[in-house]
Amino acid sequence: MGSFRINPDGSQSVVEVPYARSEAHLTELLEEVCDRMKEYGEQIDPSTHRKNYVRVVSRNGESNELDLQGIRIDSDISGTLKFACESIVEEYEDELIEFFSREADNVKDKLCSKRTDLCDHALHISHDEL
Repeated sequence: MGSFRINPDGSQSVVEVPYARSEAHLTELLEEVCDRMKEYGEQIDPSTHRKNYVRVVSRNGESNELDLQGIRIDSDISGTLKFACESIVEEYEDELIEFFSREADNVKDKLCSKRTDLCDHALHISHDEL
């Protein structure tokens, strides 16, 4: 996506932003991401008794490829996750767009703990979704 702004001297500075990192595309993604919470179930870690949320539908839409033993799947869980997701997206939309609009190292760590304080306990857990 390009910019069509004219400078005071009449010249045009064109700034190319790849569509994947454009604000328009990222805004579209943020509007859709919370609908994917129905693809997750709840699993309780037996040693820590901490709730974890794991994908129960593979990226190609199949659930038979995954081991779903010990994972609770129901509409209450997906509804709660969707509401939490929508709340986070609404509150931190500017930060999310800022982080994903440019390439950065450790986006998960910076966004999760340093910018939002939402998940300090999760820094040592792999979050491939991000």
